[in-house]
Amino acid sequence: MSLSRRGVLAAGGAVGALAATAAGTGGAAAAVRGPGRGRVRTGFDRLAADGYRLLRGQKVGVVTNPTGITADVRHIVDVMHPDDRVNLTAVFGPEHGFRGTAQAGGSEGRYDDPATGLPVYDTYLKSGQPLADIFTASGVDTVVFDIQDAGARFYTYIWTLYDCMEAAALAGKRLVVLDRPNPVTGRAALGPVLDPAFATFVGRREIAQAHGMTVAELALLFNAEFLHANPVRLEVVTMSGWRRSDFFDDTGLPWVPPSPNMPTPETALVYSGTCLFEGTNLSEGRGTTRPFELLGAEGIDRRWAAAVNALGLPGVAFREAYFAPTFSKFQGKTVGGVQVHVQDREVFDPVRTGIALLVTAKRTWSGFAWRPDNWIDKLTGNTRVRTMIDAGADIDEVVQAWQRDLSAFRAKRRRYLRYGG
Repeated sequence: MSLSRRGVLAAGGAVGALAATAAGTGGAAAAVRGPGRGRVRTGFDRLAADGYRLLRGQKVGVVTNPTGITADVRHIVDVMHPDDRVNLTAVFGPEHGFRGTAQAGGSEGRYDDPATGLPVYDTYLKSGQPLADIFTASGVDTVVFDIQDAGARFYTYIWTLYDCMEAAALAGKRLVVLDRPNPVTGRAALGPVLDPAFATFVGRREIAQAHGMTVAELALLFNAEFLHANPVRLEVVTMSGWRRSDFFDDTGLPWVPPSPNMPTPETALVYSGTCLFEGTNLSEGRGTTRPFELLGAEGIDRRWAAAVNALGLPGVAFREAYFAPTFSKFQGKTVGGVQVHVQDREVFDPVRTGIALLVTAKRTWSGFAWRPDNWIDKLTGNTRVRTMIDAGADIDEVVQAWQRDLSAFRAKRRRYLRYGG
């Protein structure tokens, strides 16, 4: 269904019809349009096509960033603001900000948007009652969430969603999630599941490292599994035409970098594995044109690429590479390492590949070290990955250690999936 049961009852017949057409692979609409450009319609596209009936009579605030665009690359805030059919009164900006001017770990603060005059409130690192107080002060009745995710547990926008759901419930607000594709498909969940003892803004709750869900599906899971003591009045508008097997370039939708270091869908393809290098003393490629595809450090040579290539990992090859980051780790210094080249994305496993890169980096470079704050434990959601690699475990042993938890998450996840294919 396109909406929660409450949403269908509240929104009336036209939106109920939207719900009927959104199930599965997109049905006749997908067959008529065929693959490629225009096949997938986002949650916002479908909401707007229905005349914003779901938002009628409400003061609306939108949690969004530069990825909240239409198929013709107009921002949804700029589309809604002049439209008399919707009463848009506020915007809420996440990490990097509403208009996307801030780097990692930053936001834009509170300001009035020059293009629309709307007040923009900063949600970054705000949760619970303080965030609820912002929603209350804004005067909105309904909070709408529309942000493109990257498919990894440690990509913070899904936790902005979680925090907004919790805060909206505390403030007595309704929350509507407008769905967008998981850019790396929704076929499978991969990697370790977060231990709640390691909860941070890069992982609030117990989901897999690569969750294999859309933001609307995650919202349904969050509300039922983690916020059941005080659930938000949640409604979701699903996409039409999207299949679980779709990579982003299958959708026909325009790509906008969700954050400064997520420039392409190819970055997202490797991110759920190679972002683990944030927890080491190696560069994860920030400050280059290929973040998370280039990895390296001073003193690394061709032996690392040779070692990881020797593993014969499916769908991927590694090139000996040298680069000089313009910011972040090793700024202005030439470092050696690898470039990750995904050759067959259908069989590529980003998380297992990330573990293989960690294991081989430690074995081939004597300077390898974890970040002193053990940030790797926050990224993997437990201590096992770090301690097993330190103890000399091989790749298969590390991967096997999370299989029981992953199987349990996969079973739970299935209850909230809304798309076929």
